Amino acid sequence: DPDSGDNGHLQYSLVGGQTNEFDINENTGQIFTVSVAGKAGTFYLQVQAADQGTRRLTAQTTVNVTVDSSSSSNVVMLVLNQKISAVERKSVEVQRVLEEKLGWNVYVLNIYSKESDRNSRSSTDETQVDIIAFDEAHQEVPAEDVKRSLREQRAAIELGLQEVFSAPVSAAVSEVAAAPAPPERTAAIVLGVLLAATFIAFLAYVLLDLKRKRYPGKYGKQDLVKKVDVMEGIDNPWADDKNGSLKSLEKPELMNN
Repeated sequence: DPDSGDNGHLQYSLVGGQTNEFDINENTGQIFTVSVAGKAGTFYLQVQAADQGTRRLTAQTTVNVTVDSSSSSNVVMLVLNQKISAVERKSVEVQRVLEEKLGWNVYVLNIYSKESDRNSRSSTDETQVDIIAFDEAHQEVPAEDVKRSLREQRAAIELGLQEVFSAPVSAAVSEVAAAPAPPERTAAIVLGVLLAATFIAFLAYVLLDLKRKRYPGKYGKQDLVKKVDVMEGIDNPWADDKNGSLKSLEKPELMNN
């Protein structure tokens, strides 16, 4: 709105469409998701902009939001040495600095801290920011290209963020860790391995039992030989020595030098 004062101050709102799944920042007009987990498809939103003059003027437009069920692999994590509460307040400015220095459309997807305690939100001086970039053709920029550009423009980005936070800022690129397998999947894998091992052991037992039944003399003789070998490998109190007397159960004592 080219007007000045209240007549040029716009506020945005969702006035129609699927407003339960989305919300809008009334000051910036940025639309973000509220609850689209497990959903996919195109959502239609009616957005209104209104100035704050005495006679409020409004304009409306339809925004189509397409939700893809597959997660993007081009999300890049940027770690800032700032409190999460400060980064959340300055998220729009952070996004603007990144767009200026990288030359792409950048969207902040998530802002979070390693600390889960609410009390630590203002005390932990490290905040992780998930971003994704789009080129002029509205195509996702590969994560490796975004990381390379972030490293190349790191000094300029930190200088721009220093003006935003009024303090020295460190912006480091971090690798997004792969999400761990859910517990039910891990349990299923372990159970599958145990079942497979049990089945193999059972199959081996059945085959051996069939062979014994088919060749009873062969396997019976081998068992007998094994038993005899075992008996001969230990002190046998029932075995006669050369003089016809029983062998002593006592082991010979070692000779001292």
